[in-house]
Amino acid sequence: MGVSVDVHQVYKYPFEQVVASFLRKYPNPMDKNVLSVKITEEKRDESTGVIYRKRIAICQNVVPEILRKVSILKVPNIQLEEESWLNPRERNMAIRSHCLTWTQYASMKEESVFRESMENPNWTEFIQRGRISVTGAGFLNCILETFASTFLRQGAQKGIRIMEMLLKEQCGAPVAE
Repeated sequence: MGVSVDVHQVYKYPFEQVVASFLRKYPNPMDKNVLSVKITEEKRDESTGVIYRKRIAICQNVVPEILRKVSILKVPNIQLEEESWLNPRERNMAIRSHCLTWTQYASMKEESVFRESMENPNWTEFIQRGRISVTGAGFLNCILETFASTFLRQGAQKGIRIMEMLLKEQCGAPVAE
């Protein structure tokens, strides 16, 4: 089956500031579930100027204790891989993330874009689609997908609040219309 969560946000800050804040977002005291983020690969295409980055995030396992009675869910941490393509010339950054843990039972993928807002070139639009599907867990598939959907939705909202806080701290008040 699977569940999807869509997010759309306009940050009233220039693209460069939003991307810089995004890349410094974690770890952060406002979200203690993200324990570490490490860049594992970074390269620049000299002809296009596009910067490719691959990062691995280590996150606490947030699956409720009651569900961790199932042996495959008893891991302390979860690994996520994020790839991004930053195009400073066109002022956009595409991001793809997926979970490296439980791959034989679940698929968690997110695709996101930061881009200059059509409304105002000093603002940045953020669009994200997350999808989770669980297989091979029998009757727990539906329960786990419901939990994952709620977690994804809450995580996206928390991520937006963290970004707004970081932008305000690092850049001051938002850019007015």
